[in-house]
Amino acid sequence: MREGSPLAGLAKCGNERFFPQSGPHSLADVALAARGIAPERELSLRGVAPLQSAGADEVSFLDNPRYASALEATCAGAVIVHPAMCGRVPASTSAIVTEEPYAGWARVAALFHPVRPLRPGIHPSAVVAPGAIIDSTAEIGPLAIIEDGAEIGPGCSVGPGVYIGCGVIIGADCRIGAQAGITHAVLGTRVYIYPGVRIGQEGFGFATTKSGFLSVPQLGGVVIGDDVEIGANTTIDRGSVRNTVIGSGSRLDNLVQIGHNVTLGRCCVIVAQVGIAGSTELEDFVQVGGQAGITGHVVIGRGAKIGAQAGVTANVDPGAKLLGSPAQPWQEFLRQVAKIKQLARRNGTA
Repeated sequence: MREGSPLAGLAKCGNERFFPQSGPHSLADVALAARGIAPERELSLRGVAPLQSAGADEVSFLDNPRYASALEATCAGAVIVHPAMCGRVPASTSAIVTEEPYAGWARVAALFHPVRPLRPGIHPSAVVAPGAIIDSTAEIGPLAIIEDGAEIGPGCSVGPGVYIGCGVIIGADCRIGAQAGITHAVLGTRVYIYPGVRIGQEGFGFATTKSGFLSVPQLGGVVIGDDVEIGANTTIDRGSVRNTVIGSGSRLDNLVQIGHNVTLGRCCVIVAQVGIAGSTELEDFVQVGGQAGITGHVVIGRGAKIGAQAGVTANVDPGAKLLGSPAQPWQEFLRQVAKIKQLARRNGTA
């Protein structure tokens, strides 16, 4: 790649073409941000980088011991590590020691690359109904449409082409990504809606009659708690007779489908391409792996873990770990897979 090419900068972590930058910051300030302990040393750090490419004025981290060899060879000026890995930090590198290296890295990365500051005001091309209430500190992007009775709280950012329907309430410090659509919903504070998300559309509800299907009015809404993130192109249907609820602190990946009347508890994690059918309840701290499917009207107990591509058709006990379709305890599933492999080898088919 020729020097000076626009593509050259893409190899750099936190390319200034895309990410706002701050700094340089002292080692002491970086350690404070990481909530870690560092030696008293005069060191100015200008950015973050992976272990393999970090230079003497950059910060890196190690969270997975599998990459300890990269730690030993790093040229980073400072590295965020667990106390157990201190002995493997090179002498030329300052160790920032914390019990939670990955969380420390997240805070340090945010220190060097803060969220773009808001530009309060309404873009001239946005269409805002007279009855909408928009806080003076909110930013409304180009071609956004905000309907009558909608409320946009302080510190919010509404991206280009976003549609906010009648009566929607968006709490403080929310970010709504480009071309998202939100209707029939109430959002808490610090909710991040990624581009293309659809919230509040009619759920998949109909009655079967002798002459065909009869759509059932979907008369509920969507309630989203505080500190929720909803990934790109995810869809969340509004409830039929009660609300669809996404609990505070939950994280939904891209391309997730949440059916009507579904309830997610606090801090649930739903990975890409998961589908959850209507009226299912996930209790607090449930994790669902990619492409898993959960049928309707079941309860997934607190802290349960559903593996990737699992098919859940019945209630799940708290703390259970399931794999396979139909889903079953992961130990049983792995034993069955091992047995099938043994039979295949015995019959000469593997």
